Amino acid sequence: MKIAIGSDHAAFDAKADLVSHLRGAGHEVSDLGTMTAERCDYPDFAWKVARAVADGAAERGILVCGTGLGMAMTANKLEGIRAAPCESAEAVEMTRGHNDANVLCLGARLLTTEQLRSFADLFLTTPFDGGRHAPRVAKIGLAGEGRDPATWTPEDATAPAR
Repeated sequence: MKIAIGSDHAAFDAKADLVSHLRGAGHEVSDLGTMTAERCDYPDFAWKVARAVADGAAERGILVCGTGLGMAMTANKLEGIRAAPCESAEAVEMTRGHNDANVLCLGARLLTTEQLRSFADLFLTTPFDGGRHAPRVAKIGLAGEGRDPATWTPEDATAPAR
């Protein structure tokens, strides 16, 4: 799978470990920075990863900062992105299965190395359940376009995913 990954300085080492882990599992990983442990601003890297996913250069994105929260807030500003900060395996499974999340946001200060690896693996292997969840994901897309999700109609389900 093609994966875009990024971090800020707080998660520089965690990102390096994840890149190695994911490449070892056979994934094609694009490391979009940061490339040093020097202080930097997380929105710069969240935008790069989210843009890669939104443009189709990557199938999924993984963002790591201190908590994963700021990365998620930034990534979710881009149309077509469904970024979720997760602190448990259950949250990772649910956000993939029910929300078709395409960007996982993790907190290097909150999770162990093993949890970071495990959650990334789970994110990449858990399929979207579809079914009753598909209209809800479509409604997320409508909200991202500035439209009222309550205006969703079955015709929206035939539109390309946002």
